[in-house]
Amino acid sequence: MNFKNKELVVEFLGFLFLVAQCLCMVEGEIHFYDFVLREKNFTKMCSTESMLVANGSLPGPVIQVHKGDTVYVNVHNEGCYGVTVHWHGVMQPRNSWFDGPEYITQCPIEPGSNFTYEIIFSNEEGTLWWHAHSDWTRASVHGAIIILPARGSTYPFPKPDEEEIIVLGNVNIFIYMVNRNMSIKSTNRCM
Repeated sequence: MNFKNKELVVEFLGFLFLVAQCLCMVEGEIHFYDFVLREKNFTKMCSTESMLVANGSLPGPVIQVHKGDTVYVNVHNEGCYGVTVHWHGVMQPRNSWFDGPEYITQCPIEPGSNFTYEIIFSNEEGTLWWHAHSDWTRASVHGAIIILPARGSTYPFPKPDEEEIIVLGNVNIFIYMVNRNMSIKSTNRCM
């Protein structure tokens, strides 16, 4: 093989390498969610209590994404207390400051303000959950995260015929904590 042919082969291999790199850089989709946290009355176990909830429901909204997607969640705190949100089971090596532990990775979102989280689902698959990470609010501010396989890939097991999301929580603990905290922090309660 002469020098000219070697040069062409090297250029062609370089071109193939660049094309392969571009094809591998396919990024996931970007999703946007708004969580509005506010007090709402719920009757559970013959007791009516005002609970901080996301978007008026208990449990809160479901986040559904594919592996490789990025989610932006804008949390509007219309409640009475500062709150943060933790994305349980989601590794955040590129943006650990969005992980949610109060006073560790961020200050609480104060009442009347908002904060936008960026969550990158790099390696996760399956069902996880998100929850408030501030005192007793984690009992009522929570929801599921469904992470489907990356687009173009398959499940590592036979695809389910149906799916049903079940989020477990203990409202009794919430009611106990509310009553206990209200007697201690009665001046902090919203009117």
